[in-house]
Amino acid sequence: MGSRRDQIRMSEEEAREFLVEQKIVSVATIGPRGRPHLVPLWYVPDGLELRGWTYAASQKAKNLERDPRATLQVEDGVEYHELRGVTMECDVEVERQPELVADYGLALFGRYGGEPVPSEIRDMVAKQAQKRVGLRFVPTRTVTWDHGKLGGIY
Repeated sequence: MGSRRDQIRMSEEEAREFLVEQKIVSVATIGPRGRPHLVPLWYVPDGLELRGWTYAASQKAKNLERDPRATLQVEDGVEYHELRGVTMECDVEVERQPELVADYGLALFGRYGGEPVPSEIRDMVAKQAQKRVGLRFVPTRTVTWDHGKLGGIY
């Protein structure tokens, strides 16, 4: 029998499915005083990579301009046997071209509001893209857990 860590680890496929199922990621960047800055963010999964967008003037965007690294966590469950999650240390690519930033926004609105994205939302996204940046989170290290795999034995 492997370690407890090995017992609860999700396979890559399980992690991908989990990221598709969930809707909010917690994003930690390093703030201007050297402390973590933690915020929730909507995301679009692309395998184990996640994409999102934010206002270019936001603290997280400023933090990523200074240091393009972040730690992300997506989690689910309340009781111990329900706890599941994915934590990723990521390099972050910041997209500034408004046309490409709009693609990030459209993907988000498609995921959260449904496809097809109505024309009025498309217009709003195009306007918003002028003030936003796209964020592509590329994992360099991933840790997963699914306590349900313990079968009630803790």
